[in-house]
Amino acid sequence: MPVLHTYDYAVVRVVPRVERGEFINAGIILSCDIERFLQARIELDEAALLALDAQVDLGAVRTALAAIAAICTGGEGAGPIGRLSARERFHWLVAPRSTIVQTSPVHTGRCTEMNAAIEHLLGQMVRRQERRQES
Repeated sequence: MPVLHTYDYAVVRVVPRVERGEFINAGIILSCDIERFLQARIELDEAALLALDAQVDLGAVRTALAAIAAICTGGEGAGPIGRLSARERFHWLVAPRSTIVQTSPVHTGRCTEMNAAIEHLLGQMVRRQERRQES
């Protein structure tokens, strides 16, 4: 029988105008201590983001989203935060902030395979309906 592992995840959100509170879900950060798994998958729908704010700085958004993936990977390329443990990096990434890139509250799930779980979460939380139908 497959072993179920508990994981924590947060949805990565892009909030182009923080004062309006509107956002586009842009990715998932998933952490499982037992499996030593910390990964972010980003799939920003730039057209949807531009529909919320045609003046959004896409370059800054792309840079911030790339930093999330780098911090998950860890190491020197992620700066001082990259030297923290995977659990510390996860908590740093999901800490509440009032910037253009934010995360949802942390949620918990269980699965047998982390890559399948993150793919499922992307399909449910990030990919827009029309993109899901094309797959």
